[in-house]
Amino acid sequence: MKTTSENKKITVQNLTMGYGDFILQKNMNFSVNKGDIFIIMGGSGCGKSSLLKVLTGLVPPLKGEVFINGKKFTNSDEKNQKEVMKKVGILYQSGALFSSMTLAENIALPLTQYTSYSKNTIDEIVSLKLALVGLAGFEDFYPSQISGGMKKRAGLARALALDPEIVYFDEPSAGLDPVSSKLLDDLILNINQTLGTTMVIVTHELSSIFSIGNNSVFLDANTKQIIAHGNPKDLLKNPPNETVYNFLTRGKTEHV
Repeated sequence: MKTTSENKKITVQNLTMGYGDFILQKNMNFSVNKGDIFIIMGGSGCGKSSLLKVLTGLVPPLKGEVFINGKKFTNSDEKNQKEVMKKVGILYQSGALFSSMTLAENIALPLTQYTSYSKNTIDEIVSLKLALVGLAGFEDFYPSQISGGMKKRAGLARALALDPEIVYFDEPSAGLDPVSSKLLDDLILNINQTLGTTMVIVTHELSSIFSIGNNSVFLDANTKQIIAHGNPKDLLKNPPNETVYNFLTRGKTEHV
């Protein structure tokens, strides 16, 4: 795997995050490379979702820096953060679709907000993104009319609307049955391989971690530090410590 500075999409340096005097994680250092499917994993309460909030600018860190595409993101002005986030998509845990809007209207929202495209062009892009996630022909459906797995895919279509270089996922398989979860994993893998989109995924699902992840960090709630970094399959074969081993061997171990 290349690790040149040009290949790094996200760089986290000496990051400490928490709320007031409460520290979640300290002295975090890692990089997400171009084209990674990067997994943020760890037990409950370790700060996985909080790290995602820092990476997307929703919460400032207590200390340290985040660079995206080589540009300083944390502790920078709002204009700079908005410019950076134009190249970023987010799939929230619930899908976060607006219930009063059709799927087409949901996906068109970032296009109408951030581009000057004509309505015809936006309609074409919306249909293309829906087709990309396997929802061709569902433009006029409302979120209440489709399944949970379809909502996640529609949310992914919206996250991809502006052709982002990076897409963040917060527990994408949450609430899905095993079949729908596998379909979503396959879709994430296909988009990554086809478009080269860098994916950063918060998840505790072992099936997803091993089937799609090629890089990762493990956040430990006890030491409040990153205690493992690398390909999840390599971490399973050569676990750096008992905590990581126990996490990666919950239930079955035939993922290797």
